[in-house]
Amino acid sequence: MRRHTPRAAVPRLLRRLAVPVVASAAVAHLFTAPTKTAPTETAPTETAATETAATQATAAAASAATHDIVTWGASADRMGEAAADRSYRLVVRTSAGGTDLRVRLSNAFGDRPVTFGRAYAGVQKEGAALVRGSNRRLTFGGERTVTVPAGATALSDPLPGRLPAATSLVVSLYTAEAGGPATGHGMAMQTSYTTTGDHVAEEGPDNWTGTTGSWFYLDAVTVRTRSDTGAVVALGDSITDGWQSSTDKNRRWPDYLARRLRADPDTRIEGVANEGISGNKVLADGAGQSALNRLERDVLAHPGVRTVLVFEGVNDIKAHTGVTAGDLIAGYRRIIDRAHAAGVCVVGATVGPFKGWYEWDAQAEAVRQEVNEFIRNGGEFDAVTDFDRILRSPYDHERLLPFFDNGDHIHPNDTGMQALADSVRLEDLSCDRRAP
Repeated sequence: MRRHTPRAAVPRLLRRLAVPVVASAAVAHLFTAPTKTAPTETAPTETAATETAATQATAAAASAATHDIVTWGASADRMGEAAADRSYRLVVRTSAGGTDLRVRLSNAFGDRPVTFGRAYAGVQKEGAALVRGSNRRLTFGGERTVTVPAGATALSDPLPGRLPAATSLVVSLYTAEAGGPATGHGMAMQTSYTTTGDHVAEEGPDNWTGTTGSWFYLDAVTVRTRSDTGAVVALGDSITDGWQSSTDKNRRWPDYLARRLRADPDTRIEGVANEGISGNKVLADGAGQSALNRLERDVLAHPGVRTVLVFEGVNDIKAHTGVTAGDLIAGYRRIIDRAHAAGVCVVGATVGPFKGWYEWDAQAEAVRQEVNEFIRNGGEFDAVTDFDRILRSPYDHERLLPFFDNGDHIHPNDTGMQALADSVRLEDLSCDRRAP
């Protein structure tokens, strides 16, 4: 196990690092299908046949040297009542760039099938408006319509063309038939758009009059890239989900981590999936399924995942349900064992301070300290990032540093989010347990 004490200071590099914005004129040439040159009709020759065989061999080698990785993800959860004849224009931010975009639609919490009449993917210009020419139809098994059974997911066909990193991608879905519980992600910290009827092919904003702070049905986006490129999944609760970070600014700590990875020429970890759920616990269902119960769907089922960074436990501790440090440690061990069996490394993050939050007391603090001792020194995680030391006040280790405190004494503000991302050793994310 590799342990370290992260740097508390936010480096000047990240202070200068702005959210990348691609000019509209440039985007018009991005996320577009590659052009094809019409073949010249000539009589076949031995040389031509040899060249064709060589080309095919080169293409096969290139295909073998690439694979799919997750570039965006959000934990599926049970939402309110599903609505038929409704369109959703969902705005998400990619991390890794690549080709052959695919989206995963989830009906994990539905009690009946959902039929998506059409689905499109484009690039956001502003609000609900898309960059002209970027909105392209998605298909599923060659069909534009797909019915997803209750409890199931559907993966779209690859969409030819290149999708850059740090793109504000817009996935538009039309639910032709839906009912019962909807599946989605409640706290997106991102404005998306809704309307009645099928308007998903439109690039203009006029018919998209409704707004939502949630994502519906969409739970992952993947791209195809070099086979030595990997992804990391952040498995966590409301701090990972981004609560109290700035809406529409992509300032959750996994977003800042994605920026660091893009800026580092030495790392091959490029994909970042944020699988945080506000209120989530390691051991018990409640605010979403527990980390243990959603590990397969939200982490191990994503392609290209090299490492999972686990930052959960405070909700188990502060709820006063009788959970002991031993219970929580046993839960971490189950996550480690299952991830390792799947060839995925596990980085453990210590549980942050929360004195001043209404559920804090000395008993809960004692459990937190014992749990953090295991994470730091137990030797069972592949690496450790000490978020507790980053977040805590030097004058009272049980309290959040006021400079990072949004005011509720448990959730960091944007500055605290960036400090968390800065404390992660990028080389720890490249841990490799894949079979040779």
